[in-house]
Amino acid sequence: MAKANVFKVLSDSIRRDILEMLKNGRMSAGEIAERLEITPAALSYHLKLLRESDMVMEYKQKNFIYYEINTGVFEDIILWIESLGGIKNEK
Repeated sequence: MAKANVFKVLSDSIRRDILEMLKNGRMSAGEIAERLEITPAALSYHLKLLRESDMVMEYKQKNFIYYEINTGVFEDIILWIESLGGIKNEK
């Protein structure tokens, strides 16, 4: 995962909306497209970028493909920010 790619992917509001939806669990492409009111072709493009950046994983189940957020990528980002001195856990 290249950090630059992750930040480029996160720069788009539709992709951020997709991630926001997926934080509550797996969803099919149809469910995502319906909620966002975008065409399947547009959704396919956004999901492709999210998959390529490892932010989203896909699972095939019978005739459906489900998408799920990959929290590991976000853990890597948090560790990177902490290494810059950005997040302090003060208890």
